[in-house]
Amino acid sequence: MKHAASLLSCLLVVLTGCSTLKPVKDSSVRHVLEPLVADRALTSSVPSIAINRPSIPTYLDRMQLITRADGQLMLSKIDLWAEPLDSAISRVTASNLSRLTGSMAIRPVENFTTLDYTSLLEINITQFEPDTSNQMIFQGTWKLQPVSRVETSPHYFRFVLPLNPLPSAMGDRVTAMNQALEQLARQIVNHQ
Repeated sequence: MKHAASLLSCLLVVLTGCSTLKPVKDSSVRHVLEPLVADRALTSSVPSIAINRPSIPTYLDRMQLITRADGQLMLSKIDLWAEPLDSAISRVTASNLSRLTGSMAIRPVENFTTLDYTSLLEINITQFEPDTSNQMIFQGTWKLQPVSRVETSPHYFRFVLPLNPLPSAMGDRVTAMNQALEQLARQIVNHQ
């Protein structure tokens, strides 16, 4: 009998506790990178390029958007990426390059079922965030490595884009990142 009363007591505590719990509103904003090169019909099979996931600094490899100030990194509590940043960069770069060249054979490397591409694009990003003067800095190196040839040299890139002076304008920041990725795609196409 004591056991049944004790069990009933626990059940009442649990039920009472459950009735006071309220759903928590998710106030987070999920951001996604988008290609900015104008869409066009893709009719060519050349160039055939696989876009490797870029190498990004470890501190950027997270769901939260990062802000750097005075040697410190601050993680946003509400502004999140809708997908991993490295896969978003390879997806958008592939789309921008496809639209610039008209090739339907430019995709992230994981989207190729066989090794039927002629070149592999490798991107090494060293910075992709705003600086203290409120400018988006996108820098690193890229290398378009033909599969059947000797090693090629990397190309340096650095793009600086102005940002809205309000630190809370994350939408403007993502737009600047999209613009930087477009500039990178144009640089790659111009070096072919």
